[in-house]
Amino acid sequence: MTETERLTTRVSTKGQVILPKSIRQQRRWEPGTRLVVEDTPDGVLLKAAPLFAPTRPEDVYGSLPPTGSPKTLEEMEAGLIAEAKRRHARD
Repeated sequence: MTETERLTTRVSTKGQVILPKSIRQQRRWEPGTRLVVEDTPDGVLLKAAPLFAPTRPEDVYGSLPPTGSPKTLEEMEAGLIAEAKRRHARD
């Protein structure tokens, strides 16, 4: 969109803003899409809100039950070596 093609909208008495249809379609923002509103030096920035909250490994570690029998150190090392060879072979 060029400078001369700027779209405009108005703020309602309830503080609501209608986003132009072309922008909603381009962004695939369907009704009910949650948006993050950021105040920036250049104006207001709207971004789609993330679907899931950010997580850290320590937040989810151990959340899945173990399957199968525990591996020995030798089995783990053999698995690492096999994967390294597999990745190296495809380069």
